[in-house]
Amino acid sequence: MPGPVTRRVLPFALITLGGLVLFVGSVGVAVTLGSADISLVNVRDIVLNHLGITDIPVRVSEDAIVWQDRMPRTLVAAACGAGLGVCGAVLQSLLRNPLADPFILGVSSGASTGAVVVGMLGLGGTAIGLSGGAFIGALVAFGFVLLVGRHANGGVSGIVLAGVAGTQLFSALTSLVIFAFADSDETRGIMFWLLGSLEGMRWDDVLLTMTVAVLGTTIALGYMRSLDAFAFGEDIAASLGIHVARTRIILLTLTALLTAALVSVAGAIGFVGLVLPHAARLLFGQRHSRVVPATAALGAIFMVWVDAGSRVIFAPSPLPVGVGTAIVGVPVFVLLLVRRKATP
Repeated sequence: MPGPVTRRVLPFALITLGGLVLFVGSVGVAVTLGSADISLVNVRDIVLNHLGITDIPVRVSEDAIVWQDRMPRTLVAAACGAGLGVCGAVLQSLLRNPLADPFILGVSSGASTGAVVVGMLGLGGTAIGLSGGAFIGALVAFGFVLLVGRHANGGVSGIVLAGVAGTQLFSALTSLVIFAFADSDETRGIMFWLLGSLEGMRWDDVLLTMTVAVLGTTIALGYMRSLDAFAFGEDIAASLGIHVARTRIILLTLTALLTAALVSVAGAIGFVGLVLPHAARLLFGQRHSRVVPATAALGAIFMVWVDAGSRVIFAPSPLPVGVGTAIVGVPVFVLLLVRRKATP
């Protein structure tokens, strides 16, 4: 009895521990990067001071840069990478589509529409805010996709096709609102947000994104056996005693809510949910007990470094983080496809 348990737990423990070590190291180094040069030792002292562990004298300017600017945006980037990556891993198994990512359900396009409507038309005003509008728009888009998919045929293909239709519809609505109501300055600001923006992140954003990312990853791990079964088809999953329709709607809702929460904070960040699950499977195999935590770790570390690069490459002007993920993600995805084809 101890043998099988050890074989199941050890990979998860190793992946989690290794990912945590790499994540902490990546965050520490990434926070030092930017227009103001701050050493890793100073970053350590500032963090320990704010945690109440030490009381080491540091410059007020460096303390503000690290604790109020770089650390929150770095942690939000990590949460978005982990959460979107896990969503991609779940959807690729659930829909049996290697090209599935969190935006296949139209959630990102709906979030963009909601944010633009609130920002341009002032619907809801300050009571809702840009993030609130994005979250509402994401939920509306998800509801639309489920409704259309159900009336199509209720299966996986219907949901995928409905997601494509929803993405096109809400993208068109977003463009229409911008074209009709935005001036040049407003258009520039909105387009920057739509491409993914981590500017102005604060600790309440960290709390929200970290909470939903950890919660989403935990729930996905709870369904890891179902995800293993779904990878072989719904008939196989049903023969193993899995309630296919109920499990599918639970996991689709999970990915939609998780994506909506993250997109409402950071804007549309592409390629993370598409590329990282494939990288995790290539490194750790097909079992979701390993794929889910590995994807979360890889997504978090990947986004930390993409965000660091977006701050440095065109400093002092920041690069939208969604542009960075696409620039890095496309070559990596092509490489993964080539290696997959070469693997017997």
